[in-house]
Amino acid sequence: MIEKGKISSFQMGIIMYATVLATAILVLPSAAGKSAKQDLWLSPIWASLIGFLSSWIFIKLNKMYPRENIIQYSERIIGKLAGKALGFLYLFLFLYENGFVLRDYAEFIITAFLPKTPLSVIFSSIVLVSALAVYGGIEVMARATLIFFPMLTFPLLIMIFLLLPDIEFHNILPIMGNGALPSIRGAIDVQSWLSDFFYVSFLLPFLKDREKGGKWGTISVIAVILTMVVTNLVTVFVLGDVTQIELFPVMNVVRYISLAGFFEHIESIIMAVWITGIFVKVSVIYYALSLGTAQWINVYDYKPFVLPLGFLQVLFGFWVTPNFQEMVSFASGSSIFYFFSMQIVLPLFLLLIALLKKLGDKDLTH
Repeated sequence: MIEKGKISSFQMGIIMYATVLATAILVLPSAAGKSAKQDLWLSPIWASLIGFLSSWIFIKLNKMYPRENIIQYSERIIGKLAGKALGFLYLFLFLYENGFVLRDYAEFIITAFLPKTPLSVIFSSIVLVSALAVYGGIEVMARATLIFFPMLTFPLLIMIFLLLPDIEFHNILPIMGNGALPSIRGAIDVQSWLSDFFYVSFLLPFLKDREKGGKWGTISVIAVILTMVVTNLVTVFVLGDVTQIELFPVMNVVRYISLAGFFEHIESIIMAVWITGIFVKVSVIYYALSLGTAQWINVYDYKPFVLPLGFLQVLFGFWVTPNFQEMVSFASGSSIFYFFSMQIVLPLFLLLIALLKKLGDKDLTH
């Protein structure tokens, strides 16, 4: 086996929680709010079906192929040639998605904090730090995520407490005033984040307590949904109808925090949350790309690929979109279909074929 490290199911759940929320936390309210308006807090609840479905698909596949991920068992399920072709598509997906994540991260940093910093500097710094984690292996990534987990969660809890004086509960009224359809439309945008539970495929083979994988996968999905619902609620309570027109609504919400004119302008806390989450997400996708590349070409060490693939990801950060406006347009348009097809539809298709083959094998033995 290329990777000899082992992690617990609890660590897997924490990694997936951070991976899914990393890019969602700042822009989720505006993404859902464009369609759902004041019902944007309902959208993650409807979209939770995608998170549960994704987790279930890969746990079922892992039970059938316990030491393999989607790059490996694709060849077993649909044949070597088709499996190699599908594996190549997934490797391209990882490159593309990490390029997209890097661009999203860099645009936020430049817009909110460092307007004169070149994109290349921001890309390279986060990729280099992530490369160190990926090179260390799955155990290093899991331990780093556990260390950073409080930085990802506690600031959000503190933010909610400090915003209590600015909350206007009537902003969510009328609840489903136009029926359930607007919030369901908002769920279409939200599901593109929840489909990132796809990456659990690369964590499940390294669990030392595999019997708890399903439990912690489900807990992770529930924790993500609750965080999304609370974030959307607090944002709409404070900003009201303005939520859907803001690029980074959570950042604007934080600017409302002021205690006795002394404790204010704490945007740096949100920046710390964002950077922590981005580090985890970039590392997880980077790891899937490096490990998957080695498995795709049948070599026994993924580490020689880490730095070259890091350079490629920096290039993809420039290539994925010419500017921030086009990136926002793609994220709310064709990317939804693209990621849903690759991360949900095709894995479900693989699972159905694997189950049919298993039934066929049973029939042959009788």
